Amino acid sequence: MSDIELAFAHPEARAEASGTGNPRDRISLRDHVVEADIGAFQKERGHKQRLRFNVVVEVRPVTEPLEDDVDRILSYDKITEAIADELAAERLNLLETLAERVAERILLEPAAMRVFVRIEKLDVGPYALGVEIARSRAERPVQRSGQDGLEAMHPLVVFLDNAAIHDAGLSNRLDGLLAEGLPLILTVGLPDYPRAVTGHKPTQRRIDLLAIEQNAWTLAARDARCVVVATRTEIDWAMRRGQTVVWAPSKLVLDAVDGPKGTDPVALALWLAETLSATALAVHGEVAVPAGSRVPVRRR
Repeated sequence: MSDIELAFAHPEARAEASGTGNPRDRISLRDHVVEADIGAFQKERGHKQRLRFNVVVEVRPVTEPLEDDVDRILSYDKITEAIADELAAERLNLLETLAERVAERILLEPAAMRVFVRIEKLDVGPYALGVEIARSRAERPVQRSGQDGLEAMHPLVVFLDNAAIHDAGLSNRLDGLLAEGLPLILTVGLPDYPRAVTGHKPTQRRIDLLAIEQNAWTLAARDARCVVVATRTEIDWAMRRGQTVVWAPSKLVLDAVDGPKGTDPVALALWLAETLSATALAVHGEVAVPAGSRVPVRRR
């Protein structure tokens, strides 16, 4: 491919052509079109125009089995979130500024090593005008705005006992929690009905966790706003979209290297709150809370 052909090639072709003899794995976002108020000219102000994004990210090699686990890869959502977050941060005049910020935000992800960003305006005439940049973690140190490089989310984690789950006023209770304006994560305990008893700790632990997850689905059935999620990626995705999360604990608890060993539901809720740097753990019901919490505990 000649230099001219390469200049107008898709960013994925650019990434491959400029890679090393041992190219990294890549993920890509193609032809992602959004509307935004952007531009330096007065006639562009106050009028949304279509922007087309093409992004390729070279990622760090995975050194352990993927096991079909979304938490072990760089999620495609991180690319679309980077675009949406930068467009929402402030109105910009230049595509160059937007491309730079999107690239920097993507490179904050630990797995991202190099990124190609192409942005095109589609409504300026019978053609597309755009910019394309390439940024590397090694070549351009990224200025982090916080521990994760992104605005931290500090959710309110709530434990609901079975009486609260089945209470006729559940929707009103959720209305009050959502009124606090924080990302909301609901946790539940074991259901009231009998469950299998194995007499074997490892298998009993899994049975108890699955029983808690059944109760989570019971809660979700009581209010349409509730979304049951299991992985950290899903939790982050749901919180950023303002969804009411109901936590299914098996995945995170069983994968945690230094996580909780038991299945006490309130202890699990407290562990999740500490893991997510929650604003507080709000406990609904007459249940015991383990001592030594690193997050504030509120009783309702």
